Amino acid sequence: MVLTQLSPGQSARIKNMNHLGRALRRKLMVMGLLPQTEVIYLRAAPLGDPLQIQCQGICLSMQKSLAQQIEVEPV
Repeated sequence: MVLTQLSPGQSARIKNMNHLGRALRRKLMVMGLLPQTEVIYLRAAPLGDPLQIQCQGICLSMQKSLAQQIEVEPV
């Protein structure tokens, strides 16, 4: 399952981000998106892009194309 498949308000644990490039993966990790970290899918913009998630108490927005490359497992 990928991040974009979650419903608004649903929690999941990050399972894999290996599909992302090394530099982008590092940037996300600096922002707190680490493997095994719990995230909450908050909402999507009216046209579906970008998405808003919460991770470690911080709200982040990301493009849908990026979120489709982050594998998660619901908790």
